[in-house]
Amino acid sequence: MSEAMMVTWSIGNVRRGPRPRPDALINRERIMVATCEAFIEHGTSVSLDEIARQAGIGNATLYRHFPNRRELIRTVALALLSHTTDQAEAALAQEPTPFEAVQRFLHQAVDEHFAALCPMLADHADVRDPELVRTRSRLETAVSNLVEAAQQSGRLRPDINGADLTAAVAQLARPLPGVALGEGDHLVHRHLELLIGGLSVVPSDAVSHVAWCYRLSAHGGGTG
Repeated sequence: MSEAMMVTWSIGNVRRGPRPRPDALINRERIMVATCEAFIEHGTSVSLDEIARQAGIGNATLYRHFPNRRELIRTVALALLSHTTDQAEAALAQEPTPFEAVQRFLHQAVDEHFAALCPMLADHADVRDPELVRTRSRLETAVSNLVEAAQQSGRLRPDINGADLTAAVAQLARPLPGVALGEGDHLVHRHLELLIGGLSVVPSDAVSHVAWCYRLSAHGGGTG
């Protein structure tokens, strides 16, 4: 599978019933990662057979874990929403300022392709599913907390809300036609920095500098 796909979420919080064998857990995670990659590269109409091929498993193994497309999409959506919520909460708790937490969260959403995947999965998930409703509500609360904290600090424009952030980054993160997974990420991050500059009440060059420093540190780079 592509190394560009940075899927780091855990499936433990959406798994029910007895704990499966280690090899079964590995196969389950491989299926979920392959589903994300296939959706981004080929769209949501990609066949389950193709997902199994990308996961490096047989069709029977895929259907043993996920008997149909609906169950696969539901499980992946829950894992993505939960992980994205964890990222938002961690950013607010760990970054020096709330505005830097907003920057970190947005860049991570692009790096890990959650911003592109969530709208795709939402189009095929049951919006009335109680667990999906609860998980989505938790994410909305986490993003709203980020926004409110950044506004209270005086760095984020007062007319911005959580829906603005998630919608904007989702649009930016959609893969460009004819561009392989991961190849256009540098452009997405550049455009994201421009967006962040427009969200801030301080000069855009200062915001861009902070975002650039985040990108360097996130990828182990330096300024020398």
